[in-house]
Amino acid sequence: MRTIRIATKGTRRESAVVCRRNVLSAVLAPMRERLLGGGGIVFTDSNVFAIYREELLRALGGVPVFVMEAGEAHKNEETLLSLLRAMAEAGLRRNSVLIAFGGGVVGDIGGLAASLYMRGIACIQVPTTLLSQVDSSVGGKTAIDFCGVKNLIGAFKQPETVYADPVFLQTLSRRELRCGLGEIVKHGVLSAPLFEELAAAPDLFDLRFLASVVPENIAVKADVVRRDPEERGIRRCLNLGHTTGHAVELSSGLSHGECVLWGLLFESRLAARMHLAEEKFCEALGVLCRTALEGGRAPDPDVRHALLDKKNTEAGTVTLTLPAAVGKYEIVRLPFARYAEEIAAIREELC
Repeated sequence: MRTIRIATKGTRRESAVVCRRNVLSAVLAPMRERLLGGGGIVFTDSNVFAIYREELLRALGGVPVFVMEAGEAHKNEETLLSLLRAMAEAGLRRNSVLIAFGGGVVGDIGGLAASLYMRGIACIQVPTTLLSQVDSSVGGKTAIDFCGVKNLIGAFKQPETVYADPVFLQTLSRRELRCGLGEIVKHGVLSAPLFEELAAAPDLFDLRFLASVVPENIAVKADVVRRDPEERGIRRCLNLGHTTGHAVELSSGLSHGECVLWGLLFESRLAARMHLAEEKFCEALGVLCRTALEGGRAPDPDVRHALLDKKNTEAGTVTLTLPAAVGKYEIVRLPFARYAEEIAAIREELC
């Protein structure tokens, strides 16, 4: 077991990320009495509930469970309001707790609902996907998609505790593992030891290997969040690959992690073209991304989506966090026409 603590800068609040096995039986079951009678609610989605229904009910029988339809398409205001209504009907109070049991969509909506209900109640995150364990459950970002824009409405809500259990990885498809690898490779760009470990791994998809690097990834992100809880400075490094990655995601059927991998490929090439990164580094990063992607033709992102990115500060420009070297990044603002031209040229190189 490993515990990583995040003390929010400027406050006395602290969030703990606990990496351990058997969370359902060893951690949640003993909480049952606290959660009964308006003390809490479990929020999950239909896919996760189908897999863990019996174990969840055995651990927390009698505690209200709200199940949303699975998928990013349901990460919207309707689901958020339905959950808030269920919380009110369950009689939750200011000292109640919401347990978000699922992947990134569940964590994002659940965290946002916890931040809004009675101006804020406790939230415990139990991420069940590799992506949510290494990324979305850590750091307190919560949101829903709105008006066709990803994560447009949200709030910062640090969870009381995050429990990352490697047991949950056993039910994931290879594509779900790839989705998590997108953020793992991104964290590798920020950490030389992790980058070396990834580059030396015989099999990036090996579950024992992934279980071993989950705490390292959490530690990388936690260190960034600790120093910049509300993304006003250094936390922007976590946007590596995400501007172009989101453009790919909004114009393709690829998963978030796959899009981050493609985004890292596109944006590392852009950094090289702008003489911000050495070719050797870009090649090494490209090998990692291609290995995690397991082939595939480079997508053709609708770059117009990049204009809607929340990081943009000026009309008609695109803001990017470009990988420059291991442990180094550059914030770049480009006129949209220049960005579109560069991405089109890079795609031709990648194909």
